[in-house]
Amino acid sequence: MEVVIVPDAAAGGELIAGAIAALLSRKPDALLGVATGSTPLPVYRALTEKVRTGAVDVTRARVCQLDEYVGLPAGHPESYRSVVLREVVEPLGLTEASFMGPDGGAADVQAACEAYDKALAEAGGVDFQLLGIGTDGHIGFNEPCSSLASRTRIKTLTEQTRVDNARFFDDDIDQVPHHVITQGIGTILESRHAVLLATGEGKADAVAMTVEGPVAAVVPASALQLHPHATIVVDEAAASKLKLTDYFRHAYHEKPDWQGI
Repeated sequence: MEVVIVPDAAAGGELIAGAIAALLSRKPDALLGVATGSTPLPVYRALTEKVRTGAVDVTRARVCQLDEYVGLPAGHPESYRSVVLREVVEPLGLTEASFMGPDGGAADVQAACEAYDKALAEAGGVDFQLLGIGTDGHIGFNEPCSSLASRTRIKTLTEQTRVDNARFFDDDIDQVPHHVITQGIGTILESRHAVLLATGEGKADAVAMTVEGPVAAVVPASALQLHPHATIVVDEAAASKLKLTDYFRHAYHEKPDWQGI
């Protein structure tokens, strides 16, 4: 696990967008796993700017969702399909044909979960999975005590996650669904490169437990310690509870430029 400490969210976004651009130069049809929420927005803005200036060609890129609410009406502005289309697919100039995600409105949700997990495998697997982290250490919607071998499935959200996400629903927790479809931790660990971005002091405890704590289901993100190519990008505030910051800074400073992240 590599930890990269950046000055702020914009710098983190630029760094990760650069890594995506480098991947697409090697593999133009790469499958990019995208996260929602406010944390990854600097990544999408930086990548969109690279597309605008011609620094990267995304015409063959594919995009897939990490998770989805269950039961929101089709086209609801806060369904994650709508969010990804609005914040990623459209700004990058992609089409819906390049986009895949689980069906949160399916009559048989379990079958929809299994179908999405199978679809990811049939697409060749996720080349680059962007992740955020919850204040309780969850990734995707794998809440604390999720199985570290879990596959795409339905999950019940904790009240804390619903409180955290109420800001997207007019600060009304009653509008936040109780259930979601999420890629499982086992599914996420199959991505070729997992990159977690965390910003702000509110994520500092979760980052410290993820990076320097034991691998434990109570902190789902700690499973990234088992990933063969996991990168944790944090701003100064999110890194504030780490004990090994001097080493992390030194290791990144001495890293060959050609390695990237």
